[in-house]
This record gives sequence, structure tokens and C-alpha cells, in this order.
Amino acid sequence: MSKRLIIVERDADILQVISVIFEEKGYQVSAYTTEEGILSKIHNEQPDAVLLDIIQPTIEGTTLCRAIKETETTKHIPVIVLSTHMRLSNLKEVCADEVMAKPFDIDELVDTVEKQMELLEE
Repeated sequence: MSKRLIIVERDADILQVISVIFEEKGYQVSAYTTEEGILSKIHNEQPDAVLLDIIQPTIEGTTLCRAIKETETTKHIPVIVLSTHMRLSNLKEVCADEVMAKPFDIDELVDTVEKQMELLEE
């Protein structure tokens, strides 16, 4: 059974590149350019991980991330945040399992997602 990944990325080009990379690695990818309705999609699909674009580590910017981690049926799902913000470490303290700065190395992104999934299996 292939691993499921939900990607929320506002930039359609970046979203397409990330989606193709993970699909080529055998992942089942659900890709979205908006956060609208994502929490229910995460609840319904129960992905193995979520890649989440957060522009700023503010209360508004981290609302979805916090909701994922505070909801009983989704709190176990690793959330890897992708961001261009300079204070990335704040995101890991607030809600993310891992944080990656944009631009990111594709191999490092894949390794990070796989590492988070392995931690979930332990």
C-alpha cells in the first residue's frame, strides 16, 4: 500500500514539482493550493504526513497547523512546514513536527518526510 501525502502549497508551480517528485517515489498525493476545507480532508484521508506552506509563524499563519495537532483524529499525523520566514524555529515550537526553509533541497525534503513517517511507525 502506498503512503499518502497531503500537500498544501500556495505556489502552483512548487506544488506541481513536489507532487510529481513524491508520486514518482510511489506516494499517493493529494495536492491543494488553499487551506480551505483541508482539516476535513486530512480527517477523511488520514494521510501518512502533511506538507504545509506557512508564510508567517503568526497565530493566523499557524491556525491550520495547530488545528491538525489539536484534533484527536489527526494529531498523530506528522506536519512538515515549508516556509520562507526567517523565524522558522518558532514554527517547530508552535505546531510542526519539522520545518524546512524555502528554497529547499528536494532530496532533503523527501528524506525529512520519510523520517517523520518512520518516527510515526515506531
